[in-house]
Formats: sequence, structure tokens, C-alpha cells
Amino acid sequence: MARPLRFRYSQGRWTDQQVHEQLFSDLDDNLGATKTTPHYQPPNGWTGVRFEMDNDDMALFLYDDSEAYWLGNTETPSALWRTDKRDWDDVPYPIHRWAQRELLADLEVEAPWTADYPHVAWFFLPVLMSKDGRHTTRKFLSEHACGFPDADADDALAFLERVLDTGVLDDDRHVMAGKLGTSEYLDLTRMASAVAEYVAAWVLTEAGYDVVPEIDVAGGYSLDYRAISPDGTSNLVEVTRPLPPQDRSQNSPVAAIRETAQTKTTGQLEAHGGGVTLFVDCSSYHDDQWAAVRGERPDVHHKPALVYRVRPDGSVEGYTKGSVPLDLDGVVDVIARD
Repeated sequence: MARPLRFRYSQGRWTDQQVHEQLFSDLDDNLGATKTTPHYQPPNGWTGVRFEMDNDDMALFLYDDSEAYWLGNTETPSALWRTDKRDWDDVPYPIHRWAQRELLADLEVEAPWTADYPHVAWFFLPVLMSKDGRHTTRKFLSEHACGFPDADADDALAFLERVLDTGVLDDDRHVMAGKLGTSEYLDLTRMASAVAEYVAAWVLTEAGYDVVPEIDVAGGYSLDYRAISPDGTSNLVEVTRPLPPQDRSQNSPVAAIRETAQTKTTGQLEAHGGGVTLFVDCSSYHDDQWAAVRGERPDVHHKPALVYRVRPDGSVEGYTKGSVPLDLDGVVDVIARD
């Protein structure tokens, strides 16, 4: 799977002639390109150039007398092949901010619906404008209701905007946005699983916990979150989102939950050796499928666990297995504690 959009950093002096001969000519020969003026004024002391390709790819190049930055969802010119790749947070803020404004302006033209969801657009910008994933990611969000069945796409996007607007994942934006995927193939399962992680962070935040993502643990594994209560108590949380039954060999909603949970608990959680609360997110289930799970409340091969379903109106319903050490009553409608 490709990574989200990143910068390339070049040390050394660049001139207008070098930009034309080593970058524009390369792009034009291979793809057909136009060199244009950026939408926004570059940071003071820098010269900015846009390259727009005939296949709708684009790239930005920003340079001064001693260094340069490249960012694009197109092929990299050979003159930049040996340059270092840098994540957004590793680039000086004025450059980061300028490139972001450029891409957001492009995104609003290419996917006008993103204008109504500014935090979704900003958070997923490195994916929504990536080389391999820009079309599939936009399709997942706008045509597949962010992975919520029986839901209107606008309602689902409004909820995802609400989830991300908490800012809880902002510091880890590059990693967390990348989980949505940058594949040229539409992988609804992986994308819905990523949304489950974002929603779990929202549940914990709404319940009053500070959330730290991507916790490395012994055995070479990582767990999704550390939830820290106001008194400093810390709990580890791992999230899994079962496939809906129609997409599994087990076509019973109850059997599908058991199968998914068993896979998780006999691998990652077993290796950790306990002390983790398992969140089983059934938000991919249709209403009738969740009703079957709600009625039977199957075990999930791990305690403590919360099995729940989230709807785009922000309602959360679920049941627990074992003594869940998190106070979620203000967010989750707990129908039973087993």
C-alpha cells in the first residue's frame, strides 16, 4: 500500500533555468505538463511553481538559494530521485501551510463536497490528494457513507467531521489518515476499520479520557490507544471491526463477531498477556444484524470487552463482557453487563 503524500527535500541552490530543464522538461516529456503560477503567494524569500499534468496529476515546487521542497501526486522527476522524503510535520510551518492551502484549493474544485467538512478535508488531505488513493478515498467517504450501512452519506460525513473536530488525533494525523489507505483499489473493509479507530478515539474523548494512539508493547505489537482518565489512571484499548456477515464465510452476525474476536485475541492480545480492553465495533452491521447480536450478546473470547454499534447521529449502543475499567456510561448506552 502506498503512503500518503509527502514532501521531498533537496539541499542546494536551484535556479529558474534548472527548474525548467530538470523538472518541467522531464514531466512534459513523460506526461505532458504545464508550468503555472501557484494559487497563493509563496512564503517570503521563496519561489513557488505549480506543475499541472495532462492526466490531472499535479505537483508543487518551492525553492530559494539553498534548498527546495517538492510535493506532488505525480511521478518524481529524475533530478529529485535521491532526495529525502519528509512528513508534513518535519517541514517548516510556512512551507507546510502554503502547500496545504494550495492542495485544499485544488481539492475543493475536484471534490466540492469537501468544502462542507473542513476538518475531514484537512485531516485526510495527504490521502485525498495522494497519487494512488485520491479517487478511492473520495469515493469511500462520499459514496459509501464512510463505512456506515443504512446511512446517508452526508449524515456520515457530518459525524466524521464531529469525530475529527475534537482534535484528539491531530498530532498523529499523518499516521492515522494513512490508515484510511492510499490504494488505487477501493478496500471498503480496511477503510471501515480505520473509521472504527477514529470513532473509538471519539468515544473515549467524549467520556473524558485523554487519548494517546499507537502504543508500542512487548512482542513487537502495537495497541490502538492508551486512555488516560482525569486522575491519571491509564488503560490500554484495542479496536476491531468485524466484517458484516454477508462478507464473511460465517454468514451469521453472531458467528461473525465470535470469529473476528477470536482472531484478535489469539494473536495480538494473547501476545500482550492481558490488561487490554477490547472494543468490538459492529458499526458495519445493518439494523437487523445488530438486532441479532444485541439479542444474544455473544462472548468475544476476551474480557474485558465492549461490543457496540455507532450510528452517524452519535448514538452508541452496546454491551460489556467482564469488568470494563472505563467509565463510558455518558457516551455508550450499555444494554447489559455480563
